[in-house]
Amino acid sequence: MKNEFMIRAIQLSKESVNNGGGPFGSVIVKDNKIIAEGLNRVTPTKDPTAHGEIVAIREACKKLNDFSLKGCELYSNCEPCPMCLSAIYWARIDKIYYANTREDAQKIDFDDSFIYSEFHKNINERKIPMFQMMRNEALEAFEIWDNKTDKIKY
Repeated sequence: MKNEFMIRAIQLSKESVNNGGGPFGSVIVKDNKIIAEGLNRVTPTKDPTAHGEIVAIREACKKLNDFSLKGCELYSNCEPCPMCLSAIYWARIDKIYYANTREDAQKIDFDDSFIYSEFHKNINERKIPMFQMMRNEALEAFEIWDNKTDKIKY
């Protein structure tokens, strides 16, 4: 059964290339059924976050009417990049199955090693400068959230 889900993710990756996107495709499965599909839409939509996994996550959340994808599995033709992996954790997906590795992706100029290396650096040593400002004013929203009794935690 799992093979058919990976086969579909691989098919989507090829469709993506043929439709002007990068070679990435994903499916999200719940109860042994595909509930969402995503192919890379970065260049066609001019959206750097429109990776196959993100597109699939957005579709699955909409379909289930929930921000949690607990009970779901993700199949991707490639090991998820740092952004997609973070989104997968935020969505609470149970398992990830992947085919190609990040080293395979690096060989065709999809190299995430720079981003992985940035995570280990001190905030002041990262390539994109970061400056903290107006923390006290911004903490007000955190205090409002912290005191809210009817909040939906995620």
